[in-house]
Amino acid sequence: MSKPIDFDARFTKYAETWVREQLKAGKNPDVLEEQMPELYMRFINSPAHWLDGVAPAMYFAQWDDPAVLIEKLREYDAEDVAVPDLLLERLTDLGDASIAPLMALAADESANRSLRLTAVNLLVELDTSEPIGLCVELVKAREKDDDLADAAADLLRNLGMEPVDLMVEALSDASDEAADTFLDLLCNFKGIERVYEETVSRFLRDGEHRALHASYLAKLGDARAIEPLTKASELIDLNYLDYIEIRDAIEALGGSLTTEREFAGDPYYESMKRLEG
Repeated sequence: MSKPIDFDARFTKYAETWVREQLKAGKNPDVLEEQMPELYMRFINSPAHWLDGVAPAMYFAQWDDPAVLIEKLREYDAEDVAVPDLLLERLTDLGDASIAPLMALAADESANRSLRLTAVNLLVELDTSEPIGLCVELVKAREKDDDLADAAADLLRNLGMEPVDLMVEALSDASDEAADTFLDLLCNFKGIERVYEETVSRFLRDGEHRALHASYLAKLGDARAIEPLTKASELIDLNYLDYIEIRDAIEALGGSLTTEREFAGDPYYESMKRLEG
C-alpha cells in the first residue's frame, strides 16, 4: 500500500516557494500572511502534477462511497500523515450517506481515539439525531479529561429536547464525571424532577465541586434549591470561590444571603480585599 498523499506538506512547499518569490520582489511579510487564505484556495483549485493533473479540491470527489473515504481516513492515521481537510469535507458533502459509516468508526473501540473524535465531530457537522444512543454511551464511558465524550456531548446539546429521556435514564448508573456532563446538558430543561434531585444530591455530597453544582442549580431555575444552597453557604470548610458561586446561585433563584461571610486566610479572598483596599 502506497503512503497517503500529504496535502498539508504539499501546500507548505507551495506556500514557501510563493513567499520566497514575493519577498524577493520586495513584498511586505505582513501582507503576505493576510493573503494565505487566498493562496490556499488557489492551491486547491489548480491542477497538480502530483495528482496527474487533478486539482486537490477535486481529488476526493472521485469517491462516492463514504466507507472508502473512511478507509482512507484510517490509512492516514496508520501512516501518521495529517488528514486533509479536503477528505473530511468530502465526507460531510456526502451528507446522510456518511452517517452510518461515521457512527461505526466512532463506536470502534479498536480505533485510535483521535479517529473516533474526528468521526463524532463530523457527525456534529452533519447535524443528525441518529447517533443519540451512541453519544449517550460515549458520555457514560467518559474519563476525567475526555475530548471524545465532550464531542459527543456537543452533539447531544445541539439536539435540544430529543435526547433528554435517554440522558435522564443514563444518570442511574453513570460515573461522577459522566453524571456531571449529563447534568450540564439537562439543567437547561426545567421541570424534570429526576434532574433536580440528582443535581441537589451531587451538590450536597461532592465537596470538591460545590461551585460547579451550584451553577447547575442556578441554571435549572428551581427555587427549592435556595434552602440547601443557603445551608451550604454556612459550612465551615467552604472556600471563598465556592461561597461566591453559591451566593450567585441563590440570587439567581430569587433568594439572598442576609450576611456576608469573612474568609480570612483564603488566598482568593485576601487578594480581592487587597484590590478593594
